Amino acid sequence: MGENNSQMRELDGVGVWGGGITGGLVAGIAMGLVLHFGGNQIELLGGLAADPGAAVGVGWTIHLMLSMLFGLLFAAITSREAVRELVETFSDYVVTGLVFGALLGLFAGGVLFPIAMGRVGVATLPLPFLPVPGLAAELVSALLFALGHLVYGIVLGAVFATVNGVTPSGVRKYVPLVR
Repeated sequence: MGENNSQMRELDGVGVWGGGITGGLVAGIAMGLVLHFGGNQIELLGGLAADPGAAVGVGWTIHLMLSMLFGLLFAAITSREAVRELVETFSDYVVTGLVFGALLGLFAGGVLFPIAMGRVGVATLPLPFLPVPGLAAELVSALLFALGHLVYGIVLGAVFATVNGVTPSGVRKYVPLVR
């Protein structure tokens, strides 16, 4: 499907699960930075903390734990033989991660958040941290949420590929790697 690694790569357990955990953590940090600095959305995850001053720390903790869990799910999916036949190159892993991040964002925004909000009796998200009011704030929030999940997927795919020895074709051109 791509420009390097013309044969299906063997993945071992350390690479698969290590790539999932590491990729999930690094991607979670990248996404978290988008959400945190883009509109303090990380604080929403920690909004149920008993101490409101701890909401950001609790939000980061929850976010990174979920990021690693979803990194493991990505590893489980991409390590299946049927997927490995289609995903061979670094670019393939990045695109697969992008699709995974997009689907994850749709699932989180369309299923998980509404269920969580319903359980705590919240009808709408409080968005006092955004610099624009009303519907514009909702749109900005949704766009940041979507962008964060796309960043998560791209970084997850890139880190997972790298941990498993799949590098961009340009790297092999300029840095000879021992096989």
